[in-house]
Amino acid sequence: MEKVVSEAEELPKAIVRRVVKEKLSECSPDYDFNVHKDAHLAFTESARIFIHYLSATANDICKESKRQTMNAEDVFKALEEIEFSEFVKPLGASLAEFRKKNAGKKGGAAKENEVKKKRKIEYSSAKNGTKTKQKKEDNHKEEEQVEGEQEQDEEEDNEEEENHGSE
Repeated sequence: MEKVVSEAEELPKAIVRRVVKEKLSECSPDYDFNVHKDAHLAFTESARIFIHYLSATANDICKESKRQTMNAEDVFKALEEIEFSEFVKPLGASLAEFRKKNAGKKGGAAKENEVKKKRKIEYSSAKNGTKTKQKKEDNHKEEEQVEGEQEQDEEEDNEEEENHGSE
């Protein structure tokens, strides 16, 4: 019986294949491994299950700490709890390297996001500004029209007064 996994839960097959191939070549650089399709599927499914198990355990640790946001420490503790403590140090080193590498990018990304927000606001303002400008022009035209009608009424009143005054 074949188990159906949602697309959201599937791991990218190309990445899993690449990781498997790289690790196998590290283990035996002199020997070229071929991995059967079923073996790739087994690696993919195993990784997916491991991720589910690890994330559920980390989530429990997070809840025990009365927090809603899981952090790296929760994952490290979860690894120890599910008896994979040998991965904590390499993962910690990898995380530190990742943070160091991306520290400069984060500042750049924040600036880039600010620029994007500014552009979006400017575009939105320009778009709304056009409407506002149009509304202002329409209001101005209405005001001019009303003023013109008032002036015309005043002129008519003045003419009537002059006509009555001359009688």
